[in-house]
Amino acid sequence: MATEFEGKTALVTGASRGIGAATAIKLAEAGVRRVVVHYNSFPEGAQAATAAIRAMGVESEAIQASLGNMSGVRAFLEALDRTAPEVDILVNNAGSLVKRATLVDFPEDLYDEVMNLNVKSLWFLTQAVVPSMIRRRSGIVVNVSSIAARNGGGLGATVYAAAKAAVACMTKGMARELAPKGIRVNAVSPGTVDNHFHEVFSNRQILDSVVAQTPAGRLGANEEVADTILFLCSDAARYIYGQTIEINGGMYMV
Repeated sequence: MATEFEGKTALVTGASRGIGAATAIKLAEAGVRRVVVHYNSFPEGAQAATAAIRAMGVESEAIQASLGNMSGVRAFLEALDRTAPEVDILVNNAGSLVKRATLVDFPEDLYDEVMNLNVKSLWFLTQAVVPSMIRRRSGIVVNVSSIAARNGGGLGATVYAAAKAAVACMTKGMARELAPKGIRVNAVSPGTVDNHFHEVFSNRQILDSVVAQTPAGRLGANEEVADTILFLCSDAARYIYGQTIEINGGMYMV
């Protein structure tokens, strides 16, 4: 695998911890030349990820930006153009539920932030990165959806679930458009992963209930999702287009 990733530049958004950090490190281990780590509010995690990557002899830079609004997206793209104008592998991992809120208590600004962060930023980041891939007739895009896109999410997570469903739909449309240009687009859809996201947005009762309903009998791990993303970036997945791979221990079976 080291040979197929040799000389490649990867960008992973939301990579200061969790699935994003695990994916950035997996790509470095696989032999990419350079990993750009995007983060927003956890610089310590971004520094730890870039340090781990550099320790492998792989170039790495961290870029801070809030992707919950378009001014942040534009600032990130300007910094990316200065740092890594040509990206070979794009992993659109940045996203968040932001805050649980029910229908009657859901304010407009929260709706916009959830949609901007999970959907709009993904669309315009991909739009910015893809032209150089088209010129080279080579590139990989992996988007991160969620099991919430399948089941509507838990209480107060409906808009987040809808956003992740949009990600899965966009993945198909992007794949159809870009496949003839030499670019593969796929997605992963994690179930409940034992990470910071669920430390913030779940509690022990919720997590115990998920474990009880999961055939595998446990929560997922960041590295398990990262392994699937790495597979989708590899030549082993060269004939896979427009798919959303469910990673949930059997919690949801298509």
